[in-house]
Amino acid sequence: MAVFVALGAFLMTLAGGWTALRVTDRRHLVLGLAGGLMLGVVGLDLLPESLEAAGTEVFGVPAALLLFVAGFLLAHMVERLLAGRQAAHGAEETAPRDGRAPQVGLTAAAAMVGHSAMDGVAIGAAFQVGGGMGAAVALAVVAHDFADGFNTYTITSLYGNARRRALAMLFADAAAPVVGAASTLFFTIPEGVLGGYLGFFGGALLYLAAAEILPEAHHEHPAHSTLLCTVAGVAFIWLVVGVAG
Repeated sequence: MAVFVALGAFLMTLAGGWTALRVTDRRHLVLGLAGGLMLGVVGLDLLPESLEAAGTEVFGVPAALLLFVAGFLLAHMVERLLAGRQAAHGAEETAPRDGRAPQVGLTAAAAMVGHSAMDGVAIGAAFQVGGGMGAAVALAVVAHDFADGFNTYTITSLYGNARRRALAMLFADAAAPVVGAASTLFFTIPEGVLGGYLGFFGGALLYLAAAEILPEAHHEHPAHSTLLCTVAGVAFIWLVVGVAG
């Protein structure tokens, strides 16, 4: 049953990526929506889950929050290091005009793939607890996998990667929940480790949304419609979390 439900997540992820691909003529709206979806996923889904799962504290601070900050800082450092290396090797001719390193997009997309695999693990673990729990988790995962597919394609292409690379990462992200769900037949991940991972991934995702996606969305088209798309993205994740809860 868990693997069957994960196939629904596979299709929903592809639908999200297809939507991002088809609306390239409204790039500022796509990026505004993607930023809102990412912000909603971090603030309303990943961070609360990580705080609940990783309940330990380190010097008075929840471990999940420390990892959240670490993920944010690591994403910033990786982007700066790759951009600096690209400039030092004279890669400006092949790099995007804004100086973004394509490797950053691939790294971020790979993190999205890892997160989707963990979604599959969550589905499998929930069904091991009971059918009701499995159905609730499956609903949340399948619904927000549309946002995952949308964000995976958008992030990869935003950093100057070719369309075929963006599509490859999209298909990898779509297949990840199926692989994750199947893996629960063989092992389970400790709750504390899972919580720490969610916090770390949330920090990296927030950096991409706040420092890259949203500024780019408003750079050339500072329109009210872009801001409305961002708010709509957050509201969509709020709806998904509320329905699943």
